[in-house]
This record gives sequence, structure tokens and C-alpha cells, in this order.
Amino acid sequence: MAQDVKPTRSELIQLKRKIKLSESGHKLLKMKRDGLIIEFFKILNEARNVRTELDAAYAKSVEKFNLASAVEGMITVRSTAFTAKESPEIQLSGHNIMGVVVPKISSTGVRKSLIERGYGIIGTSSYIDETADSYEDLVEKIIVAAELETAMKRILNEIEKTKRRVNALEFKVIPELIATMKYIRFVLEELERENTFRLKRIKARNAEK
Repeated sequence: MAQDVKPTRSELIQLKRKIKLSESGHKLLKMKRDGLIIEFFKILNEARNVRTELDAAYAKSVEKFNLASAVEGMITVRSTAFTAKESPEIQLSGHNIMGVVVPKISSTGVRKSLIERGYGIIGTSSYIDETADSYEDLVEKIIVAAELETAMKRILNEIEKTKRRVNALEFKVIPELIATMKYIRFVLEELERENTFRLKRIKARNAEK
């Protein structure tokens, strides 16, 4: 890179500006990277708790389903599952975490009253109700887990991108700019020495005359 530039004072001034700008950008990117890492681990801890709750909710739902199937019969349980009048709805939005847009997932219609579930109270037992409750709880946990895990993936991708940019500036761009600046300084100093030596010779010749 040093060999491709003109060793002039104006080029030296431009390089100094580029180095200063690159160092400033490097500092800001490092701050962004570190901030994103902190946010990532915050979400990771929350996601771990939700994942534990999700596993427990799934195990409970399976248990309630098996119990209801044993008492009411598989056909009754399955037919009851199709009586819901309305399906849950998911709303997607986003919010910004240090320049990264992560999803915000909200839902309506997950939790339902006995009437909204559609099956008659008469003819079904509490086992059906408990199974429905457990699966509604499971769906809510799935929605929360999906939001957190998607946010983690996006933040992690941004961390990797920012890390590559930090490394490129730190180990390639800035060192090359500094090396070029040193090269130009060296050439300019050599030229200055040559000019000084030439002037001394001219003065010496004039003195001899």
C-alpha cells in the first residue's frame, strides 16, 4: 500500500486524518461490540429460565393429555380440541437494541374462557379443562421463547459482524495506514536531507568563487 501513494505532505495530512477517523471508528465499534455482548448475556439468562419453564410446561401438558385420554378416551379429547371457535393471533413488531432490530411478539386469544373454547361444560370433566389450561400455558411459553431466541440470534450475528470490522480496523486498516504514514515521512525526510546537502554544496561552490 505504501508504494502506491505519492509521498507528499498533503498525502501525509490526509493519512493522519484517516488514521484518526479509523481509530475513532475502532473505538466506537468496540464499545458497540461490548454493549451487544452484555445485552446478549442478559437475554441468554432470561432465555434459559424460559426454556426451563417451557420444558416443564411441555411435560405437564403431556401428562394432562395422557390423563384426560385415559379418563375421557382419546376420541373425546381429540374431538374437543377441534371445538375452539377462534385461533390465537400473533402480532409482530420490533424494537432496537444498539442498532439491532429484534422482534417483539405479542399474542391474543391464547387464553380462553370455557365458552370461548367451544366445548360444552356438560359432558366433559375437569381433566379436559386442565389439559386445555396446560396447553394454553405451553403456547404462551413457546411464544416468549421464540421471541428471546430470535433476538439472541440477531444480536449474535451483529456481534460477529462488528467483531470482524473491529479486527479488520485493528489488525489491517490502521496498521497499513500507519506504515504508509511512516513511509511518506521517511521519503520526505530523505528528500529534505538531499535538499539540505545540495544547498550546502551550492553554497560551498559559491564561496570558492
